[in-house]
Amino acid sequence: MPSIHSKPEDREVVVAENVKMVDIQDKEVTMEGICSIAAYDEWTPLSVSGQPPKPRYKHGAAVVQEKMYVFGGNHNGRYLGDIQVLDFKSLSWSKLEAEIQPGPSEPAEAVLVAPCAGHSLIPSENKILSLAGHTREPTESLSVKEFDPQTCTWSTLRTYGGSPSSRGGQSVTRIGNTLVVFGGEGAGRSLLNDLHILDLETMTWDEFESTGTPPSPRSEHAAACYADRYLFIFGGGSHSTCFSDLHLLDVETMEWSRPDHHGITPEPRAGHAGVTFGDYWFITGGGNSKKGVPETLVLNMSTMEWSVVTSLEGRAPPTSEGSSLVLHTINGEDFLLSFGGYSGRYSNEVYALKTSFRPSVSSNGMAPLSADANSSRGPIFEIEELQDKKNNKGGDTSKTLVQTVKHERNQLEEKLEREKIQSFHLKTELADVENKNVELTQELNSVRDQLLDEAARASKLEKEVSEIQQRLQKMAALEKEFELLRGERDGAGDKSASGSNKKPGGVGFRRWYGDDEG
Repeated sequence: MPSIHSKPEDREVVVAENVKMVDIQDKEVTMEGICSIAAYDEWTPLSVSGQPPKPRYKHGAAVVQEKMYVFGGNHNGRYLGDIQVLDFKSLSWSKLEAEIQPGPSEPAEAVLVAPCAGHSLIPSENKILSLAGHTREPTESLSVKEFDPQTCTWSTLRTYGGSPSSRGGQSVTRIGNTLVVFGGEGAGRSLLNDLHILDLETMTWDEFESTGTPPSPRSEHAAACYADRYLFIFGGGSHSTCFSDLHLLDVETMEWSRPDHHGITPEPRAGHAGVTFGDYWFITGGGNSKKGVPETLVLNMSTMEWSVVTSLEGRAPPTSEGSSLVLHTINGEDFLLSFGGYSGRYSNEVYALKTSFRPSVSSNGMAPLSADANSSRGPIFEIEELQDKKNNKGGDTSKTLVQTVKHERNQLEEKLEREKIQSFHLKTELADVENKNVELTQELNSVRDQLLDEAARASKLEKEVSEIQQRLQKMAALEKEFELLRGERDGAGDKSASGSNKKPGGVGFRRWYGDDEG
C-alpha cells in the first residue's frame, strides 16, 4: 500500500475559505483539563502527566467510563502488546499489567494475547473487545478477545459458526447487537473484501452473500454505522494505490451501492481514522503516495455532504497515518481525541478538538433530517422556549399545555425522523438507478464498439473476398491462354515430327545408294 512519510514542506498552507488553521506549536492545554479548551473546531495538543506510552501507530483505542484504553500497535516494525490508559479526569497516563483468565476447561495458552497491530477495539458493556490484527505468528482464523478493565484481565470469547480468516487493517463496526467485519489484509498480504457478521447475543459468525457491487479488496479503510441499518466504507488502499470512494451497505437487504455525495471532494487516503457523532462522521489523518492529509473532514450522513472542519499544520496525530480517534463528552461538551500515528516519526501525543456540531437526539438516538448541518435544533429550541414560558405561569392549564407541546414535539421529531429515513432511502434508490444507468451505458458502448469491430472485420473480409475473386478471374484467363499456347505448341510439334521422319529416310537412301554404286 502506498505510504506517506515525507518531510513536511513550507509551513504556510493554503486551505479553503472558512477553514481554520492551527499551528501545533502555539497551544498547549495544562492540567486544568480538556474543558479548558475554549475554541471550537480546532485541534489542540494536550499536556498529559504520567509516563507517556511508547510512540506507535496502527494501535487500537476505546473509551470506557471516563478513560481511553490504548492497546497494541507498531513501533519500528515491532508489535506492541501493552495496555495504556488515559484518565480524562486527571489527564494522566498509566500502564496496566493485565492478566489472562482462561475458562474452566481452557488452557492458559489459548487466552494468550499476542502483541499486534492493525486490530480493532470495540467497547461493549464496560468491557473492550479486541478483534483481528497482524501478529508475528498469525493464526488461521480470527479470534475475539475481551478485556475487563475492572479486573484487568483478558479472556477469549467462544464463538460459533465459521470464523473469518485472520487479518489486519480490517474494519469492525457495531450495528445494533452485531459486529460487522469487512476487508483487510490476510495471509500472504492478500487483500480482502469479504463480509462477516458476529451476533453478540449468540456469538455466532455468519458470512453473508451480498448483491450489488462491493468495494474492491482493500485494507486501512474507515467504516461507520448509520441509523443502525447502513454501513459506510470510505477510502483505504491496495498495494499500489489509495482510494477515495464511498460505499454503502444496507444490512437489511445486504445490497451494496455507491451513494451520491456533494460538498468537497475527499482526497484518496489510507490509514485514516473515523468516529461517528449522530448524523456526522468525522475523518482524520491518513495519506497516499503523494502526501499526508492535513484536513479533518466530516460527512453529514443524512444529507451526504462532505465538508472540512479544520486543517492542521505539521506532524501531529490528526494528520498522521495509523492514529486513533475517539469521541468523549465532558461537562456537556463533545470532544474528538486523536492519539499516536506516524508521519515521518512515531507519535505518542494526544490532541483534542471541541466540536461545535450539535445533532439533536431523537427517540432512536439519531438526529432529525435538516437542510443545514447546525440548524436542525431550531424548531426544537422554539418549542422548549414555549414550554418554559408556559411552565412559569403554573397551574393545571400550564401543565396541560406543556403536555400538548411535548406531544407535538414528539410528533414533529417522529415526522422528521421518518422524512429523514425516507429521504435517505430515496437517495440510495436514486444512486442505485444512476449506477445501473451507468452500467447500461457502459454495456451499450461496449456493444457499439463490438459492432464497429465486427463491421470493420466484415469490410476487411469483403475486401479480401473481392481480391480473391479478381485473382481467380486472372487465373481463369491465364488458364485459357495456357490452353491456347499448349494447343498451338502441340500443332507445331506434329508438323515438325512429320517433316523429320521423311528427311532422315531420304538421306539414308542416298547414302545407301551411293554406297551401293561404289
